Amino acid sequence: QVQLVESGGGLVQPGGSLRLSCAASTSIFRYVMGWYRQAPGKPRELVATCAPGGTTNYADSLKGRFSISRDNAKNTVYLQMNSLNAEDTAIYYCNARTTVPNVTYWGQGTQVTVSS
Repeated sequence: QVQLVESGGGLVQPGGSLRLSCAASTSIFRYVMGWYRQAPGKPRELVATCAPGGTTNYADSLKGRFSISRDNAKNTVYLQMNSLNAEDTAIYYCNARTTVPNVTYWGQGTQVTVSS
């Protein structure tokens, strides 16, 4: 069982930046770590993932503005978000998964609100 705790969300003005953190209760070295988001009335969508070896993957619409990184020594994954706009308003969820065994863990989410 892996517990994930997100932090760093909040209210930010359009054009601003935020850095989200996700702290895991155990080592993350073998997990694909990811960030997803869910806006009101919309399904949860992929933001970015980071594989154990450091390979990253981003939603096409977010490339260039968002950056995912991981610190295995700290059992933490980060999401740097720049040039935020109102469409980025959502609950952001941390995710950890492996394929062998096939398990997925979710955090409780952190609210990001972009508004003037």
